[in-house]
Amino acid sequence: MTGADHHPPHVTGRHGLTWGFALTIAFAAIEAAAGWWSGSLALFGDAGHMITDATALGIAAFASWVARQPPSARHSFGLVRAEAVAALVNGMFMLVIVAAIAYQAVSRLYHPQPVAGGTVMIVAALGLLVNVAVAMLLHRGAQDLNTRAALLHVIGDLLGSVAALVAGGVIYFTAWTPIDPLLSLLICVLILFSAVRLLREVLHVFMEGVPPYIDLPTVGRALAQVRYVSSIHDLHIWTLSSGRIALSAHVVLDDMGHWDAILGDMRALLLEDFAIDHVTLQPEPAQAGTRVIHWQPGGPDTTP
Repeated sequence: MTGADHHPPHVTGRHGLTWGFALTIAFAAIEAAAGWWSGSLALFGDAGHMITDATALGIAAFASWVARQPPSARHSFGLVRAEAVAALVNGMFMLVIVAAIAYQAVSRLYHPQPVAGGTVMIVAALGLLVNVAVAMLLHRGAQDLNTRAALLHVIGDLLGSVAALVAGGVIYFTAWTPIDPLLSLLICVLILFSAVRLLREVLHVFMEGVPPYIDLPTVGRALAQVRYVSSIHDLHIWTLSSGRIALSAHVVLDDMGHWDAILGDMRALLLEDFAIDHVTLQPEPAQAGTRVIHWQPGGPDTTP
């Protein structure tokens, strides 16, 4: 069996994640204190959302460091799945935050409490600026799955700051306090949407699913079009870590003497057209190909 080089995972943007974590967790503490002083559940909710974002950033930064560790005799792929484990933990934590905030919001709807609208507006405006700064910091860094997921959290928190700002303004000018728990429930929806989406992506990785932006039959047909290839079967594509896709396949050849050239052509094709760089290909002579063929050059797909 011939395989591609097993490079250590290339994870970048860790410094941006670290700085983003520091800024977010610092302001979350300030916002939580202001929420307690002003009596604003919206600020508490936004602080909770920022804590989930800070957790996501911290976990992402730590996972990036862990994922860079080289393969070992115990972990032949290295620890590239560390970020998936971290994302799973983070997603479950977000669900706990949603439940806590939603419970408090419903309680406030039945038992309204006074809220200092002016303080809410000031702190929420500052939170909005912090979120914009962190979003810009992450946007300028690496755009791997880890960083993009963290950026989605921050954008959601940015919307949460807008909601808290609106709640403070409504209370300050109209004294209508129900807006505070209502917008807190809106923040819960934002967190829940992010958490469910994150958990679905993580479970897809753990279940060895084909990346959603790659069509497996298309890859099979492309490989089958390489010169001297008779057919492709036992094709598998899965995610090792953010931005790193693995592929394995059996390649039935008309002439085994051309294997070196075919291997080079296939690896170049997979890297350039599908961004797949971790490739394992098994050559087989055409007369020995007794398994069900999935893809043939110029022919229709067949069902295994």
